[in-house]
Amino acid sequence: MVDERDLAPGEWAVLALLCERPAHGWAIGRQLGASGELGSIWSLSRALVYRSLEILEDRQLIVPAGREPGARGPNRTIFRATPAGHAAVTQWLQEPVEHVREGRSVLLLKLVFAQRTCIDPRPMLHAQLDSLRESIDALEARLGGSNGTDAILVRFRLESSRAVERFVVGVLDELEPPLRAASG
Repeated sequence: MVDERDLAPGEWAVLALLCERPAHGWAIGRQLGASGELGSIWSLSRALVYRSLEILEDRQLIVPAGREPGARGPNRTIFRATPAGHAAVTQWLQEPVEHVREGRSVLLLKLVFAQRTCIDPRPMLHAQLDSLRESIDALEARLGGSNGTDAILVRFRLESSRAVERFVVGVLDELEPPLRAASG
C-alpha cells in the first residue's frame, strides 16, 4: 500500500514544486520532463507526474485549488500544497540522504529546492557530511580485508563516497566562507 512507504524522489519533486506555487500536472510535467528545468536532476514522465499527484492527494499533502481550461482538451485541475505538504517538504529538505547513490539525484534535488525556497541547507549538509564520513571510515576498514568482486565494489563505494564528500564540502565552503584573520 502506498501509505506504508516513503515518498519516492519524483513525488517529493512534485510536492516541492507545488509548495512553490499552485500548478496543474501538465506544467509540473514540463518542469520535470527530460528537457525541463529540473529534468537534468530528476525527470518524470507525464503519467508518473499524474500518478504522483494522486498519491500526494490521497495522503492529503495537496488539494485541488481550482480549474483552468486546457489548451486542447478537458479542464486542468490546479493543485496546491496543504500545510501538511509544506511541513513535509520542509522536513525532507532538512534530512540528509541515506545512501551515497542518492547524492546524484535526491541530494541535488534537496539543494535546488532549498535554494528556491530560501531554506538554509547547511544543517542538512553538516549532517550529510557526518554520515558520509562514518561510511568512508567503515569502507576504508572493510577494504583491507576485501578481495575479488567485494574489493571492487567496496573500492567503488569508497571512491563514490569520497566524491560526494568533496562535493558537500565544496558547497559548504561556498555557503560558509572561511573566517579571515582580523588585521591589527
